[in-house]
This record gives sequence, C-alpha cells and structure tokens, in this order.
Amino acid sequence: MAHRFIADLKAGERIDDEVFLIRSKDLRTTTQGSLYIHAVLVDQSGQMVARAWQATESMFYALPEGGFIRLKGRTESYKGSLQFIIDAIRPVDSSEINMADFLPTTDKDIDAMWSRLVEILGQVKHAELKALIQEFLSDHELMERFRQAPAAFALHHAYVGGLLEHTVNLLELCLRVVPLYAKLSMDLMLTGLFLHDIGKARELSYDTAIGYTDEGQLVGHLVMATLWLDKKADIIAEKSGKPFPERLRWALQHIVLSHHGKYEFGSPRLPAFPEAVAIHYLDNLDAKIGMFLAEIENSRDPDTNWTNFNRAVETKIYKPDIMGVRGDTAE
Repeated sequence: MAHRFIADLKAGERIDDEVFLIRSKDLRTTTQGSLYIHAVLVDQSGQMVARAWQATESMFYALPEGGFIRLKGRTESYKGSLQFIIDAIRPVDSSEINMADFLPTTDKDIDAMWSRLVEILGQVKHAELKALIQEFLSDHELMERFRQAPAAFALHHAYVGGLLEHTVNLLELCLRVVPLYAKLSMDLMLTGLFLHDIGKARELSYDTAIGYTDEGQLVGHLVMATLWLDKKADIIAEKSGKPFPERLRWALQHIVLSHHGKYEFGSPRLPAFPEAVAIHYLDNLDAKIGMFLAEIENSRDPDTNWTNFNRAVETKIYKPDIMGVRGDTAE
C-alpha cells in the first residue's frame, strides 16, 4: 500500500494502519498527573506532532526514536497545526520501508550542483588555496558524504543534499557580491565558503533519519573542519616541500570558527577580518531565506495568513506571495 504523506493529511481523518518515522519522543505528565507521549512524526513531505494520552512507560519505550512504527489514530487541528492522536502502535518490518518516502531530499539535481561547485572552485587562482581545495575534493569518502548530507538537523536545508545546495548557493552569492567590494579576496571567500560547513558531512547522519553522529555530538562541525584544515595543509606542505602559509591557515580556521557570527550561536570567535564577516552574513542570508520559505511551505492552515511563532527567527511569518513569484495561493 502506498504511503500517505503527512503533507496530504487533513484534520479529522482516521488513520487505521500507517508507517511513520519517529524523529523524537518524550514522556510527559498532564496537569492531572497522568502520563502522555509527545512525539514528532516525519516523512519526506514534512512533520507533525503526535500525542498518545493515557500512555504507559511500556508504550513509550515501544516507540523507537529514530525508527519506524505502524500507528492507528486520528488527525486533528491544534493551534493551527495538524497533530496526530495515537490510539495503537505495532512494530513494522524494515523490509516494508521505502526510505525515499521518509527522508526529505533536495529538489535540485545533486550531480548538476556538484558539477557547478567544482566549476566555481576551479576559478580559484591562489596556489595554496587551489591545492587545499583539491586536497578536499580528492577525499572521495568525505566528498560523497558532502554531496548527500543535510545542512542542518532542523533549521535550514535540513534534507538530503541540503549541505551541497547551501554551499552552491553561497558560492553563487559570492560571485555576485564580492565584485562590489574590490578589497575582498575572491579566492579566500570561495575557499572559506566551501569549507565553512564541511564538517557537517560527518556531524550529521541521514541513514534512517536526519540526526547527529556520535562524532558530531562529541566534537561538532566547527572543530572537525578546523582539524581537517590543519591536516590537509600539512599534507600540502609535505607534497610541495615548503610550509603552508601560517597566516593563511589561521585565516581559514578563523572563518570556520567565526562564521556563526555570535558567541551565543556557537562561534568560539567573532568575525575579525572583512572576508570572515562577509562569509558570516552570506551564510546567514541563505539560511534565513531557506528557513522562511520552508516555514511557509510547511504551514498548511488555510484559515490564517501567518505561520505559528518560529523561535529560530523570533517571529511569525507572513505567508501570502505578495508579488506572485512563489505560486502561493494564500491571500
């Protein structure tokens, strides 16, 4: 039986036997003291909150976080969003799972994006930066993960191929913005943008669901990329017989460590030179636009022109397509 996608469900439907991926789960207590389960169900079309009232600990532990389960229940509207009320659960055989139904994936062509990334990076002329880029591009295991990885767990480009899509977007922005500022180095900008999030290729997992690897949880993509830069620079120095320029090594590591822009956003350093601050703002621009568009797309309540409050952007988002360029129908 074909999977019924979350994006196609409407409030008031009865679901008798459907497979969902459990992204997260939590056992909570009502104001009356009874237990209930709060979970997030996902497929490649989106996600929705699920609740199971009068729950038990055994029912909670039967829900595999990051795994699949067959559910019975009903959909209803809660505060403008769709939620699923769980009545019953039963195990699902992994052979019944079509992973393409559950992992959100970029709507762009991954091979075409990869070719464009290689083409743009081929414009870098500085000898050491060119060698460094090639050293990363020649790391086939890392680059295969880079092609497939999401750019985030949930906030922006949080789908298979999202990291590559986000990086190509930034390289394209760089080609358009940097010519306006003659005192910025195009070579340093392109290299920094290529490497700023490269650690996410191993920070994030995407086998059955988007999540974090153990290495990602323990080390994080900023530190991973900084260490890789050191190793690749040392390899180049060994191959060339001359030291990799220290100041250039530090500048690239600084770009990685500062690109979140603020201490409270996880940056151990704040951007301290022009290319670093430019990379931070280009990165933030692409991430924020991606978040706004995704929030609008995932908000399916036709009775309001506004999404729910989004903590990441600290506002509700106005949904109507004011200039008629997105094809939205809300007015």
